[in-house]
Amino acid sequence: MDRVIYTAMTGASHALTQQAGMANNMANATTTGFRAEMHAFRAVPVEGEGLPTRAFVVDASVMSDFTPGTLQETGRPLDIAVQGQGFIALLTPDGREAYTRNGNLAVSANGLLQTSSGIPIQGENGPITVPPDTQGHRTRKS
Repeated sequence: MDRVIYTAMTGASHALTQQAGMANNMANATTTGFRAEMHAFRAVPVEGEGLPTRAFVVDASVMSDFTPGTLQETGRPLDIAVQGQGFIALLTPDGREAYTRNGNLAVSANGLLQTSSGIPIQGENGPITVPPDTQGHRTRKS
């Protein structure tokens, strides 16, 4: 029995996935360091009995757009910009490593370099600390 409805639904399902990705890209268009998600699909012929023109849709690739945005001068001494395809490593509250491109940084009251939301920046040997009395050292309340 030909299950043509399932074949047709692969296209509809992937169209919704692409629409959700586009909505996410639009919602985050002004988020510092955000990289757009791009979806590419391809048709794959259905093998077996039935019409030879039948095809279903599969994800060919999901990728991020690393086209650099414009740099904005903030005047804050700890703000940085990542050029190219690099990321800033973070240490999440549950102890895992995460990555961001948002370079709006501050120093906590105990000297940890952190993101604007208070997540510590990871160096090669653990969280990065900034010695007191360092030029540009401004604490942010945690």
